[in-house]
Amino acid sequence: MQRTKPIRLQRDCSALLIPSGEPVILPKGTEVSIQQALGDTYTVNTGASLARIDSDNADALGLIPLRPTPTVAKAQPVEDVPVAEEEIQRQLRSCYDPEIPVNIFDLGLIYNCRTRPHPQGGSQIHIDMTLTAPGCGMGEVLARDVERKLLQIPGVHAVDIRLVFDPPWDASRMSDAAKLQLGLL
Repeated sequence: MQRTKPIRLQRDCSALLIPSGEPVILPKGTEVSIQQALGDTYTVNTGASLARIDSDNADALGLIPLRPTPTVAKAQPVEDVPVAEEEIQRQLRSCYDPEIPVNIFDLGLIYNCRTRPHPQGGSQIHIDMTLTAPGCGMGEVLARDVERKLLQIPGVHAVDIRLVFDPPWDASRMSDAAKLQLGLL
């Protein structure tokens, strides 16, 4: 979803500046244009900067949330079921870079993904991931998105995410589908 027609925020709205990741409040009445609406976040242009708005603030844009943002109940018991690699990839493909309209999996930001039994039952997922630019302030934000989405998978007890920058990311790490989507093929 992309919009070029400006929208006026219907209420004060919390957001994160891109690429710094700095939290801000966009005041009611601020005019924004939606640059991308993917996963469960919106990237908006305020005219002065880009900002990321989570789906739980979609009403400030006059929209219905892309997807409800589930909260993870840590106190509930975890099912002791095998975790399918396909389900992990599906969840990773629902996380998007706020500046590039491609999911982080196809963008090649996931360097390593391992699943191991967790001592308290279920599985623990270990992820090594990177960013398109090492100085990007959105790294911890993307890592929290990945953790939140992976914890929604039945059988996942814990997620350990490590941001790595060696080797540095480059466009050769993108899937052919991502390259095609960005016009690089």
